[in-house]
Amino acid sequence: MLTSLTPPPSALNDVLPTKRLLPNGMLRPELRQPLRRIPNLRNALSVALLWASVAVLIAAATHLHRWWIVLIVFVLMGPVHVRLAILMHEAAHRLLFTSKSINDRVGTWLIASPALVPLSLYRRSHMAHHREEFGPDEPDIAFYSGYPGPAAALRRRLLRDAAGISGWKNLKVLLKALGSTSGRKIAVPIVSIQLGLWALMWVVSGAWWAYPLLWLLPWMTQWRVLNRLRALGEHGGMIAADDRRLTTHNVAQHPLARFWFVPYNTGWHLAHHVDMGLPFRQLPRFHAELEAAGYVNADMTFSSYRALWRACVIPGI
Repeated sequence: MLTSLTPPPSALNDVLPTKRLLPNGMLRPELRQPLRRIPNLRNALSVALLWASVAVLIAAATHLHRWWIVLIVFVLMGPVHVRLAILMHEAAHRLLFTSKSINDRVGTWLIASPALVPLSLYRRSHMAHHREEFGPDEPDIAFYSGYPGPAAALRRRLLRDAAGISGWKNLKVLLKALGSTSGRKIAVPIVSIQLGLWALMWVVSGAWWAYPLLWLLPWMTQWRVLNRLRALGEHGGMIAADDRRLTTHNVAQHPLARFWFVPYNTGWHLAHHVDMGLPFRQLPRFHAELEAAGYVNADMTFSSYRALWRACVIPGI
């Protein structure tokens, strides 16, 4: 019986270093430096387009007066929250804007707080994840461990996510933080942004229900499902190791997956873990370097996320 989802030893070609890659897999400095450039204007446009899409979706749901349009908008808000989470991840790495202050202000007020997450705490825990995947300080071990495992266990987790149980657990922590002096410093800005979103949506659309139904509820339900599925696609069933190919999956990228839960090139996650200092727009290019060197190959690559998720469960259990 499989105890992990790591690639077979035969797939882990010992190719490093090369003329272009260092022993740790990163590009040599003269090749890496051009990929380190942060495209400020394009990233600003990505943030603006995301919020423009929110405005269009809310307007469609509240002004066209069709229940099926409301349902479609509810479903599409899942990918919207995924995009907020990935842009927050980019801001946490300080790769969204070259200016540290602009990066953190935009990351806090336009991305993380609308996503009900304190950027500073997320950055701290996420850096612990990068220091040692599956190490003693791994913040997301609950997402990654226990695979492959019983299908019933995964179904139970996904049902909890879809029912809002996981979301309420996180929301309750935020609301409880309002009751303590130290907690208020973190919670008040987030709650203020949420109340501001509610007021703005209500005033602009005339529908009091736009925020709770089309913003908060998708965050509490379907985004949780998408987030868990993405987490499995990144590290589910892997192990602690110096070789990043044993800690992080490599999955072939397809347009539907990129739309629903791995936008902004986050699906090239192995490349991100080999070099977390590269902006998301450069990950496909860096991934191609890893492939050309033979560090990444077909024998260690899942053909799709569905194939990976199937591998996460033990048949008949």
